[in-house]
Amino acid sequence: MTMRTVGVEEELLLVEPGTGQPLAVAETALRAAGQPEKTELAAELQRQQLETNTTVCRDLGELAREVRRCRSLAAEAAASAGARVAALGTSPAPVLPQLVREGRYLRMARAFGITAQEQLTCGCHVHVGISSADEAVAVLDRIRPWLAVLLALSANSPFWQGRDTSYASFRYQAWGRWPTAGPTEAFVTVEAYRQTVRQMVGTGTLLDSGMVYFDARLSEHYPTLEVRIADVCLHADDAVLIAALCRALVDTEARSWQAGADVPGQRTEMLRLAAWRASRSGLDDALLDPRSGQPEQAATVAKALLDHVRDALDEAGDTAAVSDLLAEVLARGNGAAFQRSAYGGDGSMSEMIDSAAAATIR
Repeated sequence: MTMRTVGVEEELLLVEPGTGQPLAVAETALRAAGQPEKTELAAELQRQQLETNTTVCRDLGELAREVRRCRSLAAEAAASAGARVAALGTSPAPVLPQLVREGRYLRMARAFGITAQEQLTCGCHVHVGISSADEAVAVLDRIRPWLAVLLALSANSPFWQGRDTSYASFRYQAWGRWPTAGPTEAFVTVEAYRQTVRQMVGTGTLLDSGMVYFDARLSEHYPTLEVRIADVCLHADDAVLIAALCRALVDTEARSWQAGADVPGQRTEMLRLAAWRASRSGLDDALLDPRSGQPEQAATVAKALLDHVRDALDEAGDTAAVSDLLAEVLARGNGAAFQRSAYGGDGSMSEMIDSAAAATIR
């Protein structure tokens, strides 16, 4: 059996040691890292963040090593600029984001105003190899009901501008201000997908097709399907879990398409509601079960996802590893639980951010 490729992009905060205050030093860090020669690191929208990019992987052990290697490279680059990296979906400390002074980002700021100016959020994007555009669209249509579960598992952004938002993933709420963000209807055909993108860009609302920010989309640059719904995970192992589940979902739904199974009939309104609930409570309360559309305990729904993709995991030899990783996050909680526990309500925000920075590179 030929294993599908998988790769991970992670966005990381650059923070000041001791205070946890985001530092606008991305350019300095990238120069120290030898960019653009090293492709593992890149700039993002704001100067207080870096993006990491793993190589293309087939084995989960290889992917785990890559995620940690890229985080370590980012940490070394940040240190040269007097900063640390922290895998946090939003800045817990109050911050005034500073845009990277690059043409496209400046155009985005002019076009979208405060949405772009305030958008200091960090996500995890998983690229899974596909054999054709037809397969990619068929899979895209079929994975939609399960994406909210990935958001709940990865939720890692409870704080915004120094306050507890009462959300597990406030990043998803802030990200939803972009006009193309969120779930989609089923496309059915490649032409329908491409025509939708052309029509969206043709309205003049978007700068380009790179601003099509669906929860999952076809990559513009690689033969991959890109799942974009997750927060950046605090723990490297959780990023591996999200990537493994994404790959297994792609495998599972590609087989479903090949077998002639119908596209699930969930309406976009229900998918949006499911993602909102995942963003609100993460693993701490009920999620919507994709099979019934009804609320179930988060652990029950997460285990239902594991069962849904079990055949694909079995064939890849990943079942034991993914089961263990899932059990671990269900037992200790996601990044949002870590942040709230470390802060404790009357604790130190700076100490919590320092703890998160330490956890980022373990």
